[in-house]
Amino acid sequence: MNYDNFTTFNVKTENAIAWVTFDYPPVNIQGLAMLADLNILAQKLETDRNIKVVVFQSAHPEIFVAHADTNFLKDMSAIAVSREEVKLLDLQVVLERISKLPQATIAKIEGFARGGGHEFALACDMRFAARGKAKFMQMEVGMGILPCGGGASRMARQVGLGRALEIVLGAEDFDADQAEAYGTINRALDPDKIGAFVDALAKRIALWPSESINATKQSVYESIDLPIEDALRAEAYWLYQATSQTPAVKRFKWADEKGAQFDMDNQRTWPDMLVKIQDINQEEQ
Repeated sequence: MNYDNFTTFNVKTENAIAWVTFDYPPVNIQGLAMLADLNILAQKLETDRNIKVVVFQSAHPEIFVAHADTNFLKDMSAIAVSREEVKLLDLQVVLERISKLPQATIAKIEGFARGGGHEFALACDMRFAARGKAKFMQMEVGMGILPCGGGASRMARQVGLGRALEIVLGAEDFDADQAEAYGTINRALDPDKIGAFVDALAKRIALWPSESINATKQSVYESIDLPIEDALRAEAYWLYQATSQTPAVKRFKWADEKGAQFDMDNQRTWPDMLVKIQDINQEEQ
């Protein structure tokens, strides 16, 4: 798969990981060019079984991804439309496509991620931010609109209603440690630690079967809005999707017949054993 010729970022693929580095001077603005690039990237990734993890980062020393280009809304009609007439915005469509990628997606944030840039990060599966560098904000309410790329809906699912409204209506910057406390990111990390941490996590996830990664993602996302009984049914459905496409059954058979699951040393070293077991039936992944 060719990942060249993007305008707003470059892509490097290595060891089943795609490193997507935003590089769109002067401020990595989230405009039509970036959305077009992200749409093409998603189209490629959706069918690329060789890529298991996608890490989004920035070449800009101060900005991850800036807010959405004001050109999106300046020509918008000031006349309200009915619910029946409403169509999803381009920003919503593209970020939802990023959210549903079969790969695990990680945002490595080492600068400003405000407005649409923050909404892009929220559309990723995981977010890690550098202390002293990352800043987050939803400024839309002060501009007379509201977050329209998932900054209201995804954030509410992430942190709860009250906290989401505090962030959106307050329209204030918050840093990496506050984001970790709020729950909008997974972890705040020191600037000299974030690179190694994300690299290690991406490489570990990339060891697992691509079908297992996708099935896990879809099950987790699907369960968010379902009653527990329906969520469990979704888990069972995605379990069958994984076992039908990965070496899972043969690995479990190996664990049973070889007695690996009854070995106390193995029980003590599951994280390491999980890596070693990838060699079993690897040719079938």
